Amino acid sequence: MNIAVVTGASSGMGREFVAAIDRAYAPDEIWVIARSADKLQSLCGQVRAFIRPLALDLTQPAALESYGAALKTAQPDVRVLVCASGFGRFGAVADLTLSEQMEMIDLNAKALLGVTHMTLPYLNRGAHVYELGSLSAFQPVPYIGVYGATKAFVLSFSRALGQELRPRGVRVMAVCPFWVKTPFFDRAVSDDTITYYSHFYTAQQVVQRALKDMARGRDVSICGFAARAQVFFTKLLPHSLVMRIWLKQQKKP
Repeated sequence: MNIAVVTGASSGMGREFVAAIDRAYAPDEIWVIARSADKLQSLCGQVRAFIRPLALDLTQPAALESYGAALKTAQPDVRVLVCASGFGRFGAVADLTLSEQMEMIDLNAKALLGVTHMTLPYLNRGAHVYELGSLSAFQPVPYIGVYGATKAFVLSFSRALGQELRPRGVRVMAVCPFWVKTPFFDRAVSDDTITYYSHFYTAQQVVQRALKDMARGRDVSICGFAARAQVFFTKLLPHSLVMRIWLKQQKKP
């Protein structure tokens, strides 16, 4: 059985990936994973492929075990894996609760590793893995510090894993978007900590760019000239200067 697996599929980037993968890869089934069973169920009939909803909270070890058991039972040929689960919270480390910052690490990094690791035995030659990072992966970002750190993990992990899987003919790519208009902001923003957003892109733009970059053999996908320019200068400039520029943009001392 030829399948795709998409985590974070209930909204935003994950939901957009479901539609794009259905068109580009034509899998027999798409396994969609998120906490909301109702939102996952709403995907049924929206795409050509059969939708298999898995309502799981990936921050819980039992959820990862359940996913692993489903793979073991089905023994699928996973042609595409998209790890798009994640969330962010804007604020100073001292002001955000420890529990929500630990939860960011659990979902953005640990769950991504867990799902990827469990899927590895079912990825055969020609399979593609998309790991959702962020432009914040390329630099330290005050007031988005923990979120950025989790995305730095995703970027580093994805690129290293891609080299390990290259002899198997499996491709891995980190998708590192700029600001994207999704429900991400419903949870991330609770005050005026972050007020300056230089460029916004749509989920559709980011996902379409990711599919094109995967076809081009790239291991990182960055959508938009403004985003690529920022990464370029972030690599050239000292991070202390980059952080000062960011703080000035946000009107922080």
